[in-house]
Amino acid sequence: MTTTVPEGEAIRNAVKWISGFLQEDPDQAVQKLVNEAILRFDLSPKDADFLIRFYREEEANK
Repeated sequence: MTTTVPEGEAIRNAVKWISGFLQEDPDQAVQKLVNEAILRFDLSPKDADFLIRFYREEEANK
């Protein structure tokens, strides 16, 4: 299943920000990073839902 990132600078920056932390330490709590990114990048509810689902699917595919 291919996931398309929604348009918008904030959501792209949030994904990059989370990915950077996970590259440094893959054992970090993903949900904590996602919640912080939602606040840090002031994501809309739609973008926040996308981010939550995206990383939930990533964790399930590990």
